[in-house]
This record gives sequence, C-alpha cells and structure tokens, in this order.
Amino acid sequence: MSTASELPLSALERLVERATGTPPPLRFDEIFGGASVRRFLRVSTRDGRSVVAMFVPIQSHEFEKKNRRDGRRWPFLEVRDLLESHGVRVPRLVAEACDDRLILVEDLGETLAQHLVHSPDDREKLYRLAVRDLSRARRELSELPADSVVRERAFDRELLSWELEHFRAWALEARGIELDPRERAIFDAAAEHLISAIAELPRGFVHRDYQSRNLMVVREPDGSTSLGWIDFQDALLGPRVYDLVALLGDSYQVFAPEFVSARLADFSDGLGLSEAERPELEREFSQVMVQRKLKDAGRFVFLDRELGNPSFLRFVSPTIEKAQRALDRLVDEPKLRALSELLERLFPRSRQPAE
Repeated sequence: MSTASELPLSALERLVERATGTPPPLRFDEIFGGASVRRFLRVSTRDGRSVVAMFVPIQSHEFEKKNRRDGRRWPFLEVRDLLESHGVRVPRLVAEACDDRLILVEDLGETLAQHLVHSPDDREKLYRLAVRDLSRARRELSELPADSVVRERAFDRELLSWELEHFRAWALEARGIELDPRERAIFDAAAEHLISAIAELPRGFVHRDYQSRNLMVVREPDGSTSLGWIDFQDALLGPRVYDLVALLGDSYQVFAPEFVSARLADFSDGLGLSEAERPELEREFSQVMVQRKLKDAGRFVFLDRELGNPSFLRFVSPTIEKAQRALDRLVDEPKLRALSELLERLFPRSRQPAE
C-alpha cells in the first residue's frame, strides 16, 4: 500500500495500458522545477510514444475530493475543458483515474523557459505570441459559465492581504528582518493602499501563474508553433493585467524595460484600448507588479523553510528588485514612495542591468 505521497506505480501502469494499449515495462522520468506538491512524470512507452502523468498527493487533494463529492471534476480538468472550448491550446486529456489521484495528458514537449536556453533569438516572437494569446483569451473568457470553479475564487481583499502578509512573514521575519514600529506602519499603509487599489479593479479570468515555466512551445502537425498553457488549476477572477504581470515580471527571466513596454503596447492593442486608456493600464500593471513580486519573494522562502525546496532561493533578491523597479514608476503615490524607500534600506539594489 502506498503512502500519501508515494506514487502508485501499479495504478499508473494500468492507466497507461488502458489509455495507450501498451503494457509495461514503461519508462518514467520525473519532471522537476515546479513549486507545487503535485508530481509530474513523462511516461514513455516501448513504441516511442510519451504522455505526462500528474499525481496529486493527499495533502493537496482536499479540494479535488470536495469537487468529487459535489459531483464536479477536478479543478484542473474543469478549467482545461473551459480553456479548450475557448480556443486556448492546452494539453489533450488522455485518461483519468481520479480515485488513484492520477491523470494522463498530452506531452507538449518543452517549456518556454527551456526553449529559450537553446533558442534565445526566439524570445520576442514567442513573447508576442504569449501576449496575443493572453489578450485573446481575456476577450473570449469575458463571460464565464455561472457554475464555473473560476467564479468561486478571486483576488479579493482577503487574498491580496494574505499574499502581502506572506512577504512580511517569510521574506522578512523568517530571515531575521524585524520591522520597527515606524517601518511596520509604512509597510502596513502601503499594503492597504495596494490592496484597496487592486481589489477595486474589474475582474475577469486569470490563469494566476502565466509565466515561462507554465507555457509550452508546441510544434503543431501543420508546422506552426503555438504556446500551450499548463498549471491552470488555480485559475480565478482578478485584474486584467495580472497574467501579463506574471509573464513580464517572471522571476525566471530578465527583460529590458523597452521589451516590457513593447509587450504592454501589444496587450493594449489586443484589448482594443485607445491611446488615452494606456496610462491607466500601465499604472495597474505597476501596482499589481509590486504586489505579485513581493508575494513571490515570500513564497520562495516559504518553499525552502516549510517544504524543503531551496531551489527558488536564488530568485528572492531579483524578485524584490522587480518590485522595486515597479515602485519607481509609482513615485506619485506617497505611501508607495515610502515603501520604496523602506525596501531600498532593507534590500539595497544590485548593480545588475535593469530588466
């Protein structure tokens, strides 16, 4: 009998054989690099085919079990179907065995992050495609089904507050950085300012982690290249710029300011905004960038301290710098200017080139 987090290999072999007609032996190669407790494996059959298996450990299984009790599918499966029905490239579902906490999906190949390592000249083309897909999906998903799981969650005040507190608890206190009363007041005032501003923005579909490790570079049968979306099970309602912030504020990539500005313009064009509407889009982008990157910095420390995964620690300082650069664009907001000065004292910037 397997433990709560042990992969049920016999059940996986049965599922692959049922789905592909290929019996064992199979080759299993674990896919690393994600921050989730879910486990992913590339499963290769003897006839040269491959699929990706997703295994959901019991500690992250409660929401999926609740959906089963309510007669609904796993959030991953429900959101996958929603996206596919609106023309978003997602992995094809090969088979599911949710009682064994397993599903099989199409193997889309390599991530955008992996692709750029060997083909850096493709960066602008692929990011233009990513922004085009995002703006198109934003339009296509403007009206969600009334019973969609996406509607059950939102970047509301409670979630935004929790995420900023995550930064204070882990990126600061867990690392021995204690704020004195004056500094705590500055942080709290800036956090409340961000929370209020972002929570009041109109909401729509948000992938939540639309970045280079969750976009797959897919060579389609007709020879074209598309970007496949993965890791969308936590989709929720949020600001129109949220996924664009995840993409262009990606902790695993470095961008020149001109590149970011050009992609912002692409997104604005994709949404059909006028020139007069662009400054407000840019302000929203900067505000959400501050909130998102502070949360990310805290999360990276949490993953090390609580889940024993130190691989993200090297991104903490660059991620805080991304928040600082966004704050540079918000100097006309006094509470955020004070936060910028506080972060500058706590985390003096490196002399690395700006993104």
